[in-house]
Amino acid sequence: MEDLIKLGREFVQAMRERRGIAHVSEIYAENAQSVEAVVPPGRDVRIAKGSEVIEAKRASWAATHDIHRLEADGPYVHPPNRFAVRYHAEVTHKDTGKQMTLREVAVYTVEDGKIAREEFFMLPK
Repeated sequence: MEDLIKLGREFVQAMRERRGIAHVSEIYAENAQSVEAVVPPGRDVRIAKGSEVIEAKRASWAATHDIHRLEADGPYVHPPNRFAVRYHAEVTHKDTGKQMTLREVAVYTVEDGKIAREEFFMLPK
């Protein structure tokens, strides 16, 4: 369980420091999956497969949004191999100027010391 806690804490710290894009190559399994609650605007799938695709997805999101506030709370561990993080972000979509408050929870599944799957749960409006 100590390894799970350590990985979860490192992950949350990277998100707080806004190193979430660069951190993907370090902490995600090569064949990891990222599952959104719904199909995100501008995309045609809910599931991104592969660490490189996940990294590109995050980079694209960061490039199209101004992040004014980002909070990551956790990790909330669920031994032997899962942890959750609660997010709260205030952002502005660069193209539209639309300001948004985003609140979600993500559950991360760990295999062989790397994140193999992340699943996002949104707070409905």
